Amino acid sequence: MLPTLVLVGRPNTGKSTLFNQLTRTRDALVADRPGLTRDRIYGRGRLGPRPYLVVDTGGLAGPEAPIDAPVGRQTLRAVEEAAAVVFLVDARSGPTAGDREIAARLRRCGRPVVVGVNKSEDLDPDIACAEFHGLGFGDPHPISAAHGRGLEALIDAVFAMLPDAPEEAVPEDSDAIRVAVVGRPNAGKSTLVNRLLGEERVVTFDEPGTTRDSVFIPYERDGRRYTLIDTAGLRRRGRVTDAVEKFSAVKTLQAIDLAHVVILVLDAQTGIGHQDAALLGFVADSGRALVIAVNKWDGLEDARRRRVRDELERRLGFVDYAPLEFISALHGTGVGTLFDTIPRVYEAATRRLSTPLLTRILEQAVRAHQPPLVHGRAVKLRYAHAGGTNPPTVVIHGNRIRHVPASYRRYLANTYRTALELVGTPVRIELREGENPYRPRTRGPARRR
Repeated sequence: MLPTLVLVGRPNTGKSTLFNQLTRTRDALVADRPGLTRDRIYGRGRLGPRPYLVVDTGGLAGPEAPIDAPVGRQTLRAVEEAAAVVFLVDARSGPTAGDREIAARLRRCGRPVVVGVNKSEDLDPDIACAEFHGLGFGDPHPISAAHGRGLEALIDAVFAMLPDAPEEAVPEDSDAIRVAVVGRPNAGKSTLVNRLLGEERVVTFDEPGTTRDSVFIPYERDGRRYTLIDTAGLRRRGRVTDAVEKFSAVKTLQAIDLAHVVILVLDAQTGIGHQDAALLGFVADSGRALVIAVNKWDGLEDARRRRVRDELERRLGFVDYAPLEFISALHGTGVGTLFDTIPRVYEAATRRLSTPLLTRILEQAVRAHQPPLVHGRAVKLRYAHAGGTNPPTVVIHGNRIRHVPASYRRYLANTYRTALELVGTPVRIELREGENPYRPRTRGPARRR
């Protein structure tokens, strides 16, 4: 499972700014006033040697205001579930009584802690960190979250305290196809899992939020082993108030990263919500094979079905590679087709692709549509080879390819997906400049002695 890094500290020390830097997003609100963050915000870390999840928390300031106590409880709950903690302090104010109280709380939690001394961009690093050694967490690290300075060294220090990632962090049979079932609360995820298993294996109830943790269930069908992962429903952050549900969201994101195939369950009766689109974006960004199951389809009239289909076509164009399955998890309608789709998209996501085949498709794509000129000079795309699976990654070598626009990358990805008949999986394109290592080298004239 992906390790979780939790950011803690007093209000206004720069936790949300650091969160945005680590995730390369603007998901956390940032303003020059304390106490802006109250709920936990989670995202995928994109800075450092290994993948991880990062959690932004509210400041720990003590019970000075009615809101501070529940915010503090949520922060401490996140710390208890963390793999490591980044304790953010303010270099300009020096260590305060609040910092020392937080340090005492963190020591009782027993989690690895790295101190980040923020806002140290205009200070001597040694002087900025000198006073913070007294917090008792080893050498502090001077950083500037606003300017992105010192962050790689900070993350390196965090991972130096964690065990090395196992080659295959899988809780069940490593040969099994791992299928994560995700979606909003009450969309029918647990009912679908029970229908796929053919038994009442997980609790279902007509109340959102029944499932709180990710449940791993091994099963076998037609001689092939699977591990189904039933996950907690994800709601918009503004509607999430229960502390347990907040951390359940992190477990769901971890399950997506661990899965080979993700089934996103949509509720046909309520339509596509903002959280559905956001969750689809996370799945697409993770590169996992995707199947969209439109549930509760049997209870809709024909006119309503046409409107739902139009909405799906309009709003889900960015995952047009994902097959749509219209099902009723409660009555079993369409679930048999879903059984056939899962191994098909898994095979597409994990297929081994040869260099001659990928290069031949590249040549055909270039003949059909040349890349745009760069400063009046042609871009040369010379050859391609496989760079990985799940998702299939195509590495293309050539000259001046750093200037190839994103639209042409999408054209190449769509070309490969169509030519290779890859269903249910995105295709990633990596462009590299350099000499072809597969080209045979010619020997020069022999030297005379």
